[in-house]
Amino acid sequence: MSAPERISRREALALIWFPFFPARHIALAGARYRILRNGHSRRRYLLIHGDEASARSVLAGYMQTHDGIAYLAENHTREVVVEGLKIDPNRWFSRVGAEASLRKLNAGPDPAQVQRALAAIDRGRERLVRAFTPPRGGVLVALHNNSSSYSVEAEAPISDRTSLKEPDNPHAFFLCTDPKDFAVLAASPYNVVLQQKAPPSDDGSLSRLAAARGFRYVNLEVRLGHPERQREMLWWLDWNLK
Repeated sequence: MSAPERISRREALALIWFPFFPARHIALAGARYRILRNGHSRRRYLLIHGDEASARSVLAGYMQTHDGIAYLAENHTREVVVEGLKIDPNRWFSRVGAEASLRKLNAGPDPAQVQRALAAIDRGRERLVRAFTPPRGGVLVALHNNSSSYSVEAEAPISDRTSLKEPDNPHAFFLCTDPKDFAVLAASPYNVVLQQKAPPSDDGSLSRLAAARGFRYVNLEVRLGHPERQREMLWWLDWNLK
């Protein structure tokens, strides 16, 4: 066998095996997520807003000692830019939600520019959703930080069930989409709401998508600047939610 033939075979083998190397990043339009893998688990974790620093530090540290796959936003801003327009990346999981976010965050956007942004999101949305969706029996845990303008009080009226163990601390809570998960989380000392049925208004959030598609999703909300509380709640979830 000649040298060129041997090289050709090696190149062919490289082409065969290369697609199976695990990806380190996944992106949609103006957002890029770093993928952290540790061990083998059906748990998935997500930091979708780049400016939520407490959640970022908690999740990055957690993945050093726990199994699962985590997706961390690489940007450090709340919004991302698509076709020159700002959008909240937790509002683009439906076309309706994406368009509402584009119009809210951009003053008088050009209609053609909005349509180009929506088309770009439509092309990549399902690939991102497939990555975030946990396998059968698994769960997706999204870590969020909030401010004074958002708390469990905004979610309780549109939830199927609530368990408010800490009414004086409304900024720390779990939001879940599975009744069995709610039963476990409601036994915790924390605030919990269940949204098994997607609320009538589609805001394009991942929790609405999870409720509509029926996969297990838990949103762990804690006020920005309180990583100790978020770490405590994440460890409680890991230990108790099987």
